[in-house]
Amino acid sequence: MPSVGDTEHSVGEFTVGLLHPGTMGTAVGAALVARGVPVRWVSAGRGPASRQRAAEAGFVETSDFDALAGCRIVLSICPPTAATAVAAQVAATGFGGIYVDANAISPEHAAGLGALFRPEVRVVDGGIVGPPPRSAGTTRLYLSGSAAATVAELFEGGPLRTIVLDGPVGRASALKLGFASYNKLTFALAAQSYALAAQHGVEAELRELAGETLPDTPLGQPAQLRSAGQKAWRWEGEMAEIAAAIEAAELSPDLLTAVGALFARWREHRDDEDVTVAELLAALRVSAPGAGPPRGRRPR
Repeated sequence: MPSVGDTEHSVGEFTVGLLHPGTMGTAVGAALVARGVPVRWVSAGRGPASRQRAAEAGFVETSDFDALAGCRIVLSICPPTAATAVAAQVAATGFGGIYVDANAISPEHAAGLGALFRPEVRVVDGGIVGPPPRSAGTTRLYLSGSAAATVAELFEGGPLRTIVLDGPVGRASALKLGFASYNKLTFALAAQSYALAAQHGVEAELRELAGETLPDTPLGQPAQLRSAGQKAWRWEGEMAEIAAAIEAAELSPDLLTAVGALFARWREHRDDEDVTVAELLAALRVSAPGAGPPRGRRPR
């Protein structure tokens, strides 16, 4: 059987470990299953929702991390605040294949993960841009690192478009965070704008104005804030990672720190499908129960 470094191989010769089957991870793993790639996941510590998603996607359940040691590739798709802990758990199994970190972490954080693993492990840096990939043309996976092409080959012909970037681990993360720093800040700016307008009774007028002049933005479509509120518990940590990357580039992280504090005010609405825009705007008021300062940055 070829090694993970061979260029001539069948995708059926790979077993992929997936951590963890959230909404995004499940869709990415399902794209592999559809190509005949066995996908394992670790059920220890996971809830019934994860178990249901994994079962419906056709993943093979294993009870502990040790079973991942035999995988050719392990793919980590988790909140950025958990990226280091997940990598350390895989490293502790004696895993010796390709480790793909596809989380929204800083380039420095991504590069530092290699120190956790045995010398033969090749770390690939990944950045996912777009929604969970269920149809072609919606989502990209940028990859960098010496084994990036091997990982990209696994997804060929599926709904997830893979793009290999020349250069070392960290380049994919830099691109992902560069895009996210703009994209996610637009939601924070729209929320702040509507909160101000609501205070002065001109929320409807702002909605009409933005709908006419900026129709494809969160300002023009404020209902998009509901989805942002449900995901802000992850975006808060992502802002900390972007701030770290900004600081490493000798730029000011103040803007990202402030946006992280805004997203922190929406923590209680994690995965809350019933949250309203009015509730999210009310949470931004200084007099509202605060969520405290942004979480500390993860080790790089």
